[in-house]
Amino acid sequence: MWEEAGGSVTLLCLTASSGVPLFCRSRGGLAKPQLPFSVIGSLNGVHMFGSNLDVLLTAACTENTRVMWKVFHNSITLIVLSSDEGTSDFSLGRLLENIFNAMVLILGLEELVNARNIERLKKDLKACYKLIDSFLEPGKCSADLTQCMECAVTPSRAVLQECLEAFASAAESRFGCLLVGGRVLCATEQWWQLAAQEAMLLVWLVQSLPPHASRDLPVYLPHGSPTVPHRFLTFQLVPGLEVVLLCGPNPSLQCITDELVKPFWQPLLDLLKASAGAPLQCLPPGIVLAPEILGLLLINQDQRKSLFTVHPHGSWTEGSEMSLKDRLRALRSFYASAISLYFPSEKPEENTAPFQEDFQAGFSHSPQHCYVVYATHKAYAIHGKRHQLFLLMKPDVPTFALRSLATCTLQALTVEDSAL
Repeated sequence: MWEEAGGSVTLLCLTASSGVPLFCRSRGGLAKPQLPFSVIGSLNGVHMFGSNLDVLLTAACTENTRVMWKVFHNSITLIVLSSDEGTSDFSLGRLLENIFNAMVLILGLEELVNARNIERLKKDLKACYKLIDSFLEPGKCSADLTQCMECAVTPSRAVLQECLEAFASAAESRFGCLLVGGRVLCATEQWWQLAAQEAMLLVWLVQSLPPHASRDLPVYLPHGSPTVPHRFLTFQLVPGLEVVLLCGPNPSLQCITDELVKPFWQPLLDLLKASAGAPLQCLPPGIVLAPEILGLLLINQDQRKSLFTVHPHGSWTEGSEMSLKDRLRALRSFYASAISLYFPSEKPEENTAPFQEDFQAGFSHSPQHCYVVYATHKAYAIHGKRHQLFLLMKPDVPTFALRSLATCTLQALTVEDSAL
């Protein structure tokens, strides 16, 4: 059902000052074949040549490959080459941000910025490979692109939330959440106060690791604590469902495992099994979408959390209008296009080129709606004050009806007491 994409993605990491290669990864692991040193040198050399002339080279493309460069903290240069169908500068930019922040998450900013021993840094970076490689694989969700936390909906959320709050408090932590299938079932209030990119990376880290009963990992928060590590604890309550905590030096992993996990979660064992075994739901209870909708992405811009699905009606069968792979690719591509072309986004960092194109330059207002029409589907987006909605719809929906259908869907999904 989820076929692998046919394109290739290769990532290069070098020191910014001297251009020494630190590693080269590609989809599926090590670059196969390894890029010749002359190619690596040329890719880095053209970027350094432009930099010496005060020219910021951010991206280029050939007939079948896009290339993007980005320098972080004047210390690390990341270069990505992608031949994926439909890839864009926006998606590659997000990929590079995610990968650098993944490196900070594992090693800390100090070791990356002030590396005194290049050979030791190369060795230490191997600890990041599994997480980095997971970002290079074809996307099967939206979190890496939106840098938001994807949520799942369960009728038992209130019960799980109460137990989670009590468990986190007993473990001397204010940051905790329940994860199922890489999505957040519920979380403590302070968890939502983490920078969205940090929370997304923590969830992504859990998904990139093989299943384990419990873990105690040192992590650095790229925005909140890039130089001082925190302990990231994970506990598998039932297969497919984990509770995670972000805490200080105490209590120990063994103490929490022996004294807290069973007393707090054993009474909810049947509920946990039901939540882990049920198909992931992203729609609030009682919400039935129009049959013309093939996929949706709803983003709460205040809390940076989202609902995402490409099978909004609970099932998909052979012979449907679009395969799940095509729906996923189309919705991700539409999101990247709408954000980079029409909708305002976060302020770009200093000394970087913005992802937005010059489309808005001649207009005194910012677009609130946009749509595209293809032979296989139509797509519509709404940019509101608090929410963004991106819809994928059947091609036979009349164009004049797209706005009303999207508006009604947004209203239904954002009513009081909904997940977002």
